[in-house]
Amino acid sequence: MTYCLDKDSEVSINESKLLQFMDKHMHSIVHPIILRWSITQVLTLSEQLDAGIRYFDLRIAHKPDEPSMKLHFVHMLYTTAVVEDVLWDILRWLRNHPWEVVVLAFRNFDGLDEDHHRHLVSRTKEIFSGKLCPRNVTPTLRSMWSSGYQVILSYDDPGQVTKHCELWPAIPYWWGNKTTAAELIRYMEMRKKNGRPAGLFVAGINLTGDLGYILAHLRGSVKKMTLPALPFLNQWVKKQRPGSKKDCINIIAGDFIEKNNFVENVIGLNRKFLK
Repeated sequence: MTYCLDKDSEVSINESKLLQFMDKHMHSIVHPIILRWSITQVLTLSEQLDAGIRYFDLRIAHKPDEPSMKLHFVHMLYTTAVVEDVLWDILRWLRNHPWEVVVLAFRNFDGLDEDHHRHLVSRTKEIFSGKLCPRNVTPTLRSMWSSGYQVILSYDDPGQVTKHCELWPAIPYWWGNKTTAAELIRYMEMRKKNGRPAGLFVAGINLTGDLGYILAHLRGSVKKMTLPALPFLNQWVKKQRPGSKKDCINIIAGDFIEKNNFVENVIGLNRKFLK
């Protein structure tokens, strides 16, 4: 959801105290830098769906100065988009594409208390209604089509998952936290040697700069760091195998998904099942 970050937003309360201090006292200098290093997508969510994206990393937050139950998305900064509005957008898209299935990962939960969680789960269940696939179902496409399920909802809060059969446990995410393609690929290959999780999991080919890296590249951005690396990362993607074997890959997530045939390369992996 970083295509709609609020340029006037405060830094998330979950970010470091140093970053919050710098943004508060050197706002005009620091804030544009934070914004550049927070944007990882430029397509809207509807455009991402149309492009073929079926897994969404949705980091949900409640602003500290927001008196209502209104929730936003967050990635260092808060979004202009409201969670409930976006869920309605997804529902409308699914109604127009009844054979498509999406995986929504609700994560982070900056500033949410128990009441916010209850509200979020309740509204999500109301919006998607019978389209939410219960976690006791083996989600093959055939089984989901026969029951009208179109959404697998991963919820990164075990307490909520135990209360609702429509919520799936948090999907493991392989996050390398690396700044170069070579380092990230080495990390992924090491994880593969140790074996894939039994269920759904995500290999994130996302390059990441920590605060020290950002301070050393003040004129940089996630986009400037990522675009030169994408040809190498996509070559790695094309070499992967889907399936249940130890070194197989499942969901693949990336930044700036419209570049370098990322979606085409991921979908193409499924053809290896036919061989």
